[in-house]
Amino acid sequence: MSNLPVAALRGCLAIIIYGLNTIFWCIPLFIVVAAKALVPVEAWRRKCGRVLNTIAENWIWVNNLNQKVISRTTWNVEGLESMRRSDWYLVLANHQSWVDILVLQRVFHQKIPFLKFFIKKEMIWFPILGQAWWAMDFPFIKRYKKSLLAKKPHLRGKDLEITRKACGKFKKIPISVMNFVEGTRFTKSKHALQASPYAHLLRPKAGGIASVLGAMGDQINRILDVTIVYPDKRRSFWAFLCGNIQEIRVKVRSLPVTEELIGDYADDSQFRHRLQLWLNNLWAEKDRKIAEMQTC
Repeated sequence: MSNLPVAALRGCLAIIIYGLNTIFWCIPLFIVVAAKALVPVEAWRRKCGRVLNTIAENWIWVNNLNQKVISRTTWNVEGLESMRRSDWYLVLANHQSWVDILVLQRVFHQKIPFLKFFIKKEMIWFPILGQAWWAMDFPFIKRYKKSLLAKKPHLRGKDLEITRKACGKFKKIPISVMNFVEGTRFTKSKHALQASPYAHLLRPKAGGIASVLGAMGDQINRILDVTIVYPDKRRSFWAFLCGNIQEIRVKVRSLPVTEELIGDYADDSQFRHRLQLWLNNLWAEKDRKIAEMQTC
């Protein structure tokens, strides 16, 4: 049997296990969600929230086991020291593939609180997972094109308003808020269309960070700057399932939440400029780091 059929068989087996694992854990998850909705008592809802996070952590644990048994990928991870599950984190990462989410879940599993990230509104219709994300209060963001905002200016800032409301729920139990600040996955066409000043990254967007820190700045303990690199350039979900991604490199850097990062992004132009400058500098450093990680 050639390597290609073996890899395809490995990929099919992996996706079947992912699917069965998801269905298995979604059954108790939806039961707890119903129990949470039926009893409008804050203490009860907090307890249900903790149970939901535990269910999700178990789902991730089985997914990670699936990867370890079936995949042949080598993992090189640095910077996980001093992480605590009792703290709140804002996690920032570059975005290249659907695999990035699995990478983050594996790297941070049992190291920091459960990761919750912002999802495009259309993804709520993704079978099973979309409904599970909704049940667990993942924030769904509706992104508007500039042409539509020009016609309907009242829609401007709606996504940031959703972010602020979601962060209100995140205050109740320790959580890690995940943000892909590029807003979309990196492709050469998007890179060229943006005329991005970075070699390996799209332009970052500061609005989401500003909303999270504005709503939760007094609770966020650290910012985790995560750089993900696929040295062999393979990064598709199918390649990952088949074990064709030979190596994944991840570097995590813990940054403080300083006063200069918290302010009124919508109405304070000086703060807006300061936060954008901070993020652009962070992204320039990440761009250099990616170049180093690809060659080392």
